[in-house]
Amino acid sequence: MSTSTSSSRSEVDRRTPLARAVLAQAVMEARLLVRSGESLIITLGIPIGVLVFFSVVDVLPTGDGPAVDFLVPGVIAISVAGTGLVAVAIQTAFERKYGVLKRLGGTPLPRWGFLAAKGIAVAAILVLQTGLIVTIALWGLDWRPEAGALAVPVVVLLGAITCTAIGLLLAGTLRAEATLAVSNALFLVLLVISGVTFDAGALPDALASFGRALPVGAVAEALRAGFAGDGFVAWPLLTLAGWGAGAIAVASRTFRWEP
Repeated sequence: MSTSTSSSRSEVDRRTPLARAVLAQAVMEARLLVRSGESLIITLGIPIGVLVFFSVVDVLPTGDGPAVDFLVPGVIAISVAGTGLVAVAIQTAFERKYGVLKRLGGTPLPRWGFLAAKGIAVAAILVLQTGLIVTIALWGLDWRPEAGALAVPVVVLLGAITCTAIGLLLAGTLRAEATLAVSNALFLVLLVISGVTFDAGALPDALASFGRALPVGAVAEALRAGFAGDGFVAWPLLTLAGWGAGAIAVASRTFRWEP
């Protein structure tokens, strides 16, 4: 790197605090995530559609209580996966394919700052998604949770970190087209076996247990416990933490910035 380039980067670094630069990038990442119609379908359309339709039309096994009690935690878990795993994975994979990540890696903002910005963007979007889902359930579907004010933000944040790490792992190791196919297929499989749209008791025991041990199933189980007033339940939180730590460790070693 030439002296003039190093001086330029140092000058930019002095003028723009790192935290402000990461925040500015996070705002841009959030705009990119919600700008795409396909992303909006995954992040908002599918979760809200599932919540409203299956709360009103009783066609799925959702346990003994009202369907909305079962569906709200599951739909929030769907939102976490749709935004953190699918939308981030696809967006980042095509950024890598077209050389955007390689060019961004040469800017004054460190590479970890771009990845952190993506995580912050996902967390911000999920705050809005969760608020919208809860508002619709409370005011439109007569949902009355026992508790959840403390558990929900912790579980959603942990789920966002975990799913975003998995999304970045896919985007940084697979080709863009493969990431598109794998992330969407994985999303559909998680909807079926993780107990988010219907009671996993309808599945074979081994498959139901496997689904609950996956990140989306763990998010739903932790939220159901929180909304029921049971507070923090250890095993789903430990499950999420384990998946997140594993995904971050592998992604940090395998993520490629070049096409």
